[in-house]
Amino acid sequence: QVQLVESGGGLVQAGGSLRLSCAASGNILSIVTMGWYRQAPGKQRELVADLNSGGARNYADSVKGRVTISRDNAKNTVTLQMGSLKPEDTAVYYCNARLYSKPGVWGDYWGQGTQVTVSS
Repeated sequence: QVQLVESGGGLVQAGGSLRLSCAASGNILSIVTMGWYRQAPGKQRELVADLNSGGARNYADSVKGRVTISRDNAKNTVTLQMGSLKPEDTAVYYCNARLYSKPGVWGDYWGQGTQVTVSS
């Protein structure tokens, strides 16, 4: 079993900042990628940012320059620092981890989601 526990999120005014954190625990051999996705009402889930074990970062165009993703490989945590937030950033944010639970066996795991609401 693997669990992803998210923290952070909430209500913020436009232009403000928020920090999301996620910790992975359980039967983890190695983590390939950790990241954040979001889903707004009536829209598909989309990538916000991810970070692989080699340190390569990937950001959605819509958040570039406003968001920074970081990871602590020793603690299996990932953090998303968001600034200059806009109302269109309002969504449920999900932590994701692609990991090996044992040699040759990998899967995608998701957190329960945390609401981010940006008021105008």
